[in-house]
Amino acid sequence: MRTRARLLTATATAALLIGCVSGPAASKPDPDSGHRPGKPGKDGEQVLVFSKTAGFRHDSIPEGIATVKELGAAHGFTVDATEDAGAFTPGNLAKYDAVVWLSTTGDVLNEEQQSAFEKYVKDGGGYVGVHAAADTEYDWPFYGELAGAYFQSHPHIQPAKVDVEDHAHEATAHLGPTWDRTDEWYNYRSNPRTRARVLASLDESSYTGGTMNGDHPIAWCQEFEGGRSFYTGGGHTKESYAEPAFKQHLLGGIRYATGAVNADCRPEQGYTKLFDGSSVDGWKQAGPGSFELKDGTLTTVGGMGMLWYEAKEFGSYSLKLDWKMAGEAGDDNSGIFIGFPPSDDPWSAVDNGYEIQIDATDVPEKTTGSVYGFQSADIEARDKALNPPGQWNTYELRVEGEHLQIWLNGVKINDYTNTDPARSLAQGHIGIQNHGDSDRVAFRDIRVKELAEASGEPADRTGESAGPSGG
Repeated sequence: MRTRARLLTATATAALLIGCVSGPAASKPDPDSGHRPGKPGKDGEQVLVFSKTAGFRHDSIPEGIATVKELGAAHGFTVDATEDAGAFTPGNLAKYDAVVWLSTTGDVLNEEQQSAFEKYVKDGGGYVGVHAAADTEYDWPFYGELAGAYFQSHPHIQPAKVDVEDHAHEATAHLGPTWDRTDEWYNYRSNPRTRARVLASLDESSYTGGTMNGDHPIAWCQEFEGGRSFYTGGGHTKESYAEPAFKQHLLGGIRYATGAVNADCRPEQGYTKLFDGSSVDGWKQAGPGSFELKDGTLTTVGGMGMLWYEAKEFGSYSLKLDWKMAGEAGDDNSGIFIGFPPSDDPWSAVDNGYEIQIDATDVPEKTTGSVYGFQSADIEARDKALNPPGQWNTYELRVEGEHLQIWLNGVKINDYTNTDPARSLAQGHIGIQNHGDSDRVAFRDIRVKELAEASGEPADRTGESAGPSGG
């Protein structure tokens, strides 16, 4: 919620603070954070680890099983482990929220067992593929699409740099821009980027033996035929399962697959970073509030204000950004402004543009996912898609002419068409709000993809505030 009183009493200094902090800590699943499609959420997820091999057998499998069990004990899910393909029956699989294929190799299921697993996924079951899971079931097309790519070859074990592309997914939210680690780095027969959300990729210049022409995904996720799929190419070595960062990576993938946390796992290509975590070039502060830049994240500090992208106005576009509320009660307050004219007065955005709200505790037309003061989100869909305070969420705001669509963690939660002659979505700037002293909301990875221009002429606006109106 915005109030002019909060603006007038806010701190009078504007600053951008630069420094360093560690990445966000892992948090325990929240029962209201949303669950996988097809089955209702419940406390205490159940996970099956499947490690049958019909080809090469990795000596790290025992360490992998022990690690998943350790993670389950620490984070509230139970774990069973088997190498018996007979476990793949409809009745038995229905007990589990996700199945971890831990360095499986070769043809490990018969046709009847394959059919049972296909039904399980289509009914909302989760899949986690670890390392040689990509070296499995080459003659089963469903499995290949679910895993995302098949193994082709690998060089010797060696250090490499991993470029982290997604900092909102729990499997990678704890990592910095690059992740230095040693493993056996797979090359794949195809690139999953067009059908899955790539979370991390290999820098082929940092090691020898990469064969994917500089675009080398190594971890990804996708929603697939009703279920959720996560794959990581790491985990060949025994040492992997003693690495805290890799264990957190694996935990995040499992929690996504079970539905304990949500993420936008739709494919993403063609976006340009407006804020890349290291610089606010092109951005300008309006109002007395400020933003603190630490560890690639912008966090609200002080009183009311707005950081807006001055370098360019946008017309038809898809805007994506990751955000997180800090407060345990979920009552922090912020938002994203779009479609407003340039001005050093943050109230110009209020009066001439639209705010997409971040505040899970306000009334429907002023809560997370709403077009503030104009249209509520689909609250049921929003609640299922929303991650709780302390965890990252991803918005997509798609503007085409006067039409605005809003996605939260890959789920469409609002569809709004502007009919106000004093406002226009078809032209304007982008900004993130600092609401006030007690509100702490963080932003990461603000990126945009310009779309084909929508028909119709944008409204003619002078860029000055016309006084309070709307929200």
